[in-house]
Amino acid sequence: MGVCDAIRHNAPVGKPTAMSAPHLPKVAGIDPMVPVSTDSAAPPEGALSAPGAFIQDRLAGWVSDLTTLHELTERLAATSALDGALREILDAGAALVGAGRGLLALEPADDRGPCRTIGLGLTHADLGHIETVPHGSAPYGRLPDGHPGADAPLASPDILGDTALDPRCREVAARLGHAASYALPLATGAGRLGVAVWLYDEPARPLERQCHLVGVYGRYAAEHLARLLELERVRADAAVIAEELFPHRLPRLPGVRLAARRRAAPGGGGDWYDALPLPDNALGLAVGSVGGSGPTALAAMGRLRAGLRAYAVMEGEDPVAVLSDLELLLRLTEPSRAATALYAYCEPDRRSIVLAGAGHTPPLVIGDRRTEFVETGLSAPLGMLSCWEAPSVEFTPRAGETVLLYTDGLLRRTGDSMDRAYARLHAAAAGVPKAVRQDPGAVADHILHSVLPEGTDRGDGGEDVVVLAARFD
Repeated sequence: MGVCDAIRHNAPVGKPTAMSAPHLPKVAGIDPMVPVSTDSAAPPEGALSAPGAFIQDRLAGWVSDLTTLHELTERLAATSALDGALREILDAGAALVGAGRGLLALEPADDRGPCRTIGLGLTHADLGHIETVPHGSAPYGRLPDGHPGADAPLASPDILGDTALDPRCREVAARLGHAASYALPLATGAGRLGVAVWLYDEPARPLERQCHLVGVYGRYAAEHLARLLELERVRADAAVIAEELFPHRLPRLPGVRLAARRRAAPGGGGDWYDALPLPDNALGLAVGSVGGSGPTALAAMGRLRAGLRAYAVMEGEDPVAVLSDLELLLRLTEPSRAATALYAYCEPDRRSIVLAGAGHTPPLVIGDRRTEFVETGLSAPLGMLSCWEAPSVEFTPRAGETVLLYTDGLLRRTGDSMDRAYARLHAAAAGVPKAVRQDPGAVADHILHSVLPEGTDRGDGGEDVVVLAARFD
């Protein structure tokens, strides 16, 4: 059995006989019965006839230790999300120090967050009991605070018998059934990140060899955590910026009800939507998609959406003119980027819609008597031709029908070919229950759940999903 198998089963490894939990005789070079000090030692008595045997054993142990660390660091390097890395560190450390339970508290020193606490072999209630111990009173409680000496591991071999500890700490330890702990601070040169704590059922202390291995692993783990932490902060900042680029509320006009749904990709995509009231009780609806992802795509999306709002106010009755101006803006500000867009000028009191699309997916009309795509004709995306132009389309939705605008991320996340994805979308729209057709939000939710039954977090997670539904009375 390898160390990875031991981690998956949370089996303690390399644990002295004083520890309560069962252990394997040897896992990936960690032999609990044959501790090897990191200091030089003379060959044992009786080994003079074979002076090389002891050196060979030492070398074999070192090679096995290196193999162990290589396997563990490879597993950690494969994690790309912060939560997954935290659990991997906790599991790997438990295997290295021979513990069956533990917890990891992520508390970055710069107070920028995120702060999280996860447990191994501990329920949410157990973690809640541990959090009732006054901060700093537990043997490892002062480590995340950066007190002097808090940068070194801390072993507490007998929590219940240590009368110097806070009574509440010993009370919680007795209730949860742990009698010893080993804490390892996680820090980089830029500052502390948190602390990992492994718990034993009986008074115990990890061997010197185990402490050395988990210390080496912990230094690598801290660097990996720091990278993932910075990545998560960037994603969180991008998500906040993206939310600010979208309407905080949809306009309310007589004769039409609106609902929007958006599911952002982890890397921050460039899909967007907008709905703005226009003079004479008119309404402008738009959806679009900017090529690329990340902060640059968000910036381009913000410029296009702001430009479209201005052009819609100036010449909203002519969707082709609006998109032509938008194409010029894209060519001047993002000459190497392409984008798709669809703009619709609506008059709710007349139930009249004039729209134009630039390489975008066609709208879908959903009603009791029909479910069909609006034929918009072929057109190139913005930024692809030296001079963009496409014809406009005018149609009239019937009373009670819902017009659905969406981005191609809804189709691409299905994982099917585009033809099959369109067929799946049409079937989902035709299957909207009559009881919910009066609510555009319920219509949008039904279509999302039907087209993507495994959820918007599955499939092609690199695509944004935007749905804008307008129900005409």
